Formats: sequence, C-alpha cells, structure tokens
Amino acid sequence: HARGAFTGATAAREGRFEAAHGGTLLLDEIGEVPLSIQVKLLRVLQEREIERLGENQTRKIDVRIIAATHRDLPAMVRIGEFRADLYYPLRVLPIHVPALRDRREDIPLLVQPLLANMRGPRRDVQVSAEALDALCAHDWPGNVRELANALEYALVHADGTTVLPHHL
Repeated sequence: HARGAFTGATAAREGRFEAAHGGTLLLDEIGEVPLSIQVKLLRVLQEREIERLGENQTRKIDVRIIAATHRDLPAMVRIGEFRADLYYPLRVLPIHVPALRDRREDIPLLVQPLLANMRGPRRDVQVSAEALDALCAHDWPGNVRELANALEYALVHADGTTVLPHHL
C-alpha cells in the first residue's frame, strides 16, 4: 500500500508480489481464494503488473508462481467455484503429491529434518524404532503438518533424549 492509503498507513509497504519480484511466490491453498479475489489475481498474472492500494501507478513484476491446493480445481471450475481463465495459467506444470498415507516410506525421511527444525537446544533427541513404527502406521489425514505437530507434541512430552511411542 501507499503511504496515506488508509488510516494508519504511515509508510509505503510492498506486497507479496512486489517482494517476490525476480523470484518465486507460493500461493498456498489457491482453491480457497474467493472468486472476487481470483479476478484480481488473474489480472496480475496476465498483465504482470500490480498497483499498490492508494496509488494510480502500476509496477511491473516478474514472478514465477507456484500454486498449491488440496481441492479438486477441475471440479471447482465445472461448478463455477474457480475461474477457468485462472485455472489454466496456474496448471502449466501440474505436480501431484500423494497424501502421506500413500507414501509411508517417506515418513522416516521426514522425521529427522522436521525434528531438526523444532529442536532448538535439544539436538540430541532421537526417535525410537518403536515410535517410528507407530508414526509409519498412522494414516496422517493432516499430512506433513500433522506429522510435524505430532513430533512437536512428542518433544514436549519426552522426558529424555528418545521419543517413545507413549510420547506420541
């Protein structure tokens, strides 16, 4: 927004597209974006320019877009909940990532990096083989986010340097 665009706008502030200029912007949960915003997003993608709130000046942007969703966008397009003219530019290179329950072999590969991101000073915490088996047996309806939360919960409840099944 521009300085003075609204009460409290004491300084200009760049938005996400402007900040990502020359790089990549992740639009997470694109299927949740209301139709009223989809039309504005489409304009940004087509024109490759933005306009700050409170300004009449357009600014060119060069941004690579990655859009992610758990929704069925083609079905949403068919029933009018997602704009077809926005869907097609976003699906240039579709990548389907299966649910974690369908790729349980990835769980052991994810556990240590997830723990490393949340451990802080407790770098010596490990996951026992039994706890890892329990993690691999779970269906993970919340996917990797749920796995990360389960590991954080286990770290809080682990009384030593090893996460055991009952800590989960």
